[in-house]
Amino acid sequence: MRVLLVEDSPRLQRSLGAALRKSGYAVDIAGDGEQGLWLAETNSYDAVVLDIMLPKLDGLSVVRQLRAKGRDTHILLLTAKDTVDDRVRGLADGADDYLVKPFALEELLARVHALCRRTYGGKSTSICVAGLELNTSSKTVKRGEHIVDLLPREYRLLEYLAARTGQVVTRTEIETHIYDDLATPMSNVVDSAICALRKKIGNERIRTRRGLGYIFG
Repeated sequence: MRVLLVEDSPRLQRSLGAALRKSGYAVDIAGDGEQGLWLAETNSYDAVVLDIMLPKLDGLSVVRQLRAKGRDTHILLLTAKDTVDDRVRGLADGADDYLVKPFALEELLARVHALCRRTYGGKSTSICVAGLELNTSSKTVKRGEHIVDLLPREYRLLEYLAARTGQVVTRTEIETHIYDDLATPMSNVVDSAICALRKKIGNERIRTRRGLGYIFG
């Protein structure tokens, strides 16, 4: 899953970016509203974490412009203003959720994950497919009664493939939604990740469509 963080505080950029990456997300970071708007318009994100108080262009203006251009990416607003009017205005402009500063890091991660689930039409915290059970809340995978030991990014890759069961998922889509600066045109990071995942869940669950991509299920 790929997330855009738009936040002007270097401290929050570092802490939130590190926490999101540790949870397995690919993360792009912008330090002002204009850069955030440009990134959100030119890339495909599963969620955007957007501070309201930003230099050059405030967060609410970013939301309005994205919605006016038909971009339906799920947006979590970060606000230091805990008044009903501010929250209502943000939601009315097109934001999907809000979080008031200061907040617990665990709550932000939970809200981002909930927005990413919405992207693929999932509300349940359990995905059962191909003999596996994914718990999207605890980020665990079971095969029968046994827990499959996955690294965070391996889990994210599996969850992304499982959300698109039966569909061809291209290398580019995986690079876009799971990786950030780790993937380059000459990189084999996707091939390596698929190989590692197959070893843990079984080769038969991920099929290769040569020249097209991968099919899970």
